[in-house]
Amino acid sequence: MNSKEQQKPIIAQSHSRCKIMGLETERVFPAKVLAGKALQEKLKENVSLLEIAAPFMDILYEAVANSGFFILLTDHDGYILRSKGDPDAIAMSEELNMVIGASMSEESIGTNAMGTSLYEEKPLQVTADEHYITAYHRWTCSAAPIRDTAGNIIGSLNLTGSSELLHPHTLGLVVAAVRAIENQLQAEKAQEKLNETFYYLQSVLGSVSSGIITIDLNGTIKTINPWACSLLNLNREKTLNSSIESLLPIWKEIYNRFKRGESFLDSEISIPGRRERYDLSAYPIYDDQQEILGMVLVVKGIQKIFNLVNKYTGMRAHYTFDDIVGKSPEIRQIIEHARTISGTPSTVLLMGESGTGKELLAQSIHNASTRRNEVFIAVNCGALPKNLIESELFGHEEGAFTGSKKGGHAGKFELANGGTIFLDEIGEMPLDMQVNLLRVLQEGYVTRIGGTKNIPVDVRVIAATKKNLMEELRKGTFREDLFYRLSVIPLFIPPLRERKQDVKTLFNYFMEAKARKLNKPVPDISEELQQQILRYHWPGNVRELENFVENLVNFNGMSSFNILEVENQPGFRNYQNNYRQEPKQPDYTGEAGQVSLEDLEKRAITECMRHHDGNVTRVSRQLGISRTTLYSKMRKYRIDVN
Repeated sequence: MNSKEQQKPIIAQSHSRCKIMGLETERVFPAKVLAGKALQEKLKENVSLLEIAAPFMDILYEAVANSGFFILLTDHDGYILRSKGDPDAIAMSEELNMVIGASMSEESIGTNAMGTSLYEEKPLQVTADEHYITAYHRWTCSAAPIRDTAGNIIGSLNLTGSSELLHPHTLGLVVAAVRAIENQLQAEKAQEKLNETFYYLQSVLGSVSSGIITIDLNGTIKTINPWACSLLNLNREKTLNSSIESLLPIWKEIYNRFKRGESFLDSEISIPGRRERYDLSAYPIYDDQQEILGMVLVVKGIQKIFNLVNKYTGMRAHYTFDDIVGKSPEIRQIIEHARTISGTPSTVLLMGESGTGKELLAQSIHNASTRRNEVFIAVNCGALPKNLIESELFGHEEGAFTGSKKGGHAGKFELANGGTIFLDEIGEMPLDMQVNLLRVLQEGYVTRIGGTKNIPVDVRVIAATKKNLMEELRKGTFREDLFYRLSVIPLFIPPLRERKQDVKTLFNYFMEAKARKLNKPVPDISEELQQQILRYHWPGNVRELENFVENLVNFNGMSSFNILEVENQPGFRNYQNNYRQEPKQPDYTGEAGQVSLEDLEKRAITECMRHHDGNVTRVSRQLGISRTTLYSKMRKYRIDVN
């Protein structure tokens, strides 16, 4: 296999050939593409190569799955016979007409790993602008020719990915896979095939970021790769030729599944004596008589699977502190306090009316923390049905209840492991669930419904509420111990009416943003309407202002329905009195933007004293503390009995 320096002259000579042939660097599509009958004949000619190479392409793909790579198999003339890879990568290749039947020879598409390696009859890696065609500069390609038992070149195997993924080991993976294919061409007996395949694929298995174990019919471990040893904390020498029984007691059940023609893919398992959970797929190994010789086990850490799920389901925080619009001292102080505490793992409680931007602030805190590259999961505790909230947060095992998912279900805390979970509307959480949440916060692990294993989780919790939790404590609808656990760092976001300076700033910002979104011009607003906007109390806060502006832009500044005047419209007050109750807004005290627990405690005692006309016995009973403790706190906060 040539080094990168040794390959430079080869690339240069290929470029010279392309210039002599008159190829344009701006060409996009291959010059030769077979279709119809010609393509069918080409595939028929190479059916043996296709059958032998396909399993090794599958194994090679297992090593690079979900990393942006795709694999191509060509015949000796460079015509593509088969492709396999990530859907997005395959789609990008097909945009350039790199389809089955397309010729990847130098004459067809210039310097590339497949065409040039076939021409030079040696393995080759071509990356970025080493490709003669500009359209291929985005990729790095590694290819090696495939020879039959007589030494004749019958095709090539190629691995292509983004040019940013350049690594010399990529070519090594391809060469190892090609050697395995060539060995398969020569093997005559099933056992020889098995031994030789794993011998030549040893370098491939060592590079795969999944644990791979092979066992025979007796459950004896025949092969184990370094990743499996690391993942399962095993000593390779001691593990080889030992029984799989202690690691996988269900291995016989898996064999029975294979005999019934069933598969065993992506099942969540646990290993006796270990807290971790794993994802397991098993594949049978057949001889030429379709008799099972053994099986291949592919093991992955469950957290890796969760990370993949989170990546492709968009569980990420998108907003930062720079996205928070406002110039008032109140909002700037909020941002300053939030920045200060972003880097700590402490739990944060965000308090404020609906529409003030609590999730925006939560995402900003996450993106300013050391967990910024990890998952951010938002859960609306008020939107989850009471009978499902425990399963959603903590997960369940298979068969835990009617309708539970096959194989079990990971809860939001497991999915958020390593990152941040945002518990919105925490004041709506049922009391019985509050106990479970408190246990997770205190002990750092979850137990799925119907399960017995304690699953450790490292999650930062940011909670939010529009309720006055001190009032909920007094009513007994929120646990005091959970409140103090959540409010390690309490932050209060003031309503828009208390930061009037931001109304105009936000209005102008939304006017520009909504005009772009709706593809409309920014409308002219009358002076009278501007004054109404500034005088209005905005009970829905920033969210209401944003929606109002969108309405305004939609009607070009002349909306027939003006929310600022709705209270004066006939029938509204009757509607308001009969059908609508104004929500009681949270009443928090303390420094703008941040509330200390002492301030909240002092306010609670003062209000209780006022409500009970200074009756210490009644106050201590309502607050759930002894008279001695109450007197101590009254002295501390200098609260007079009268």
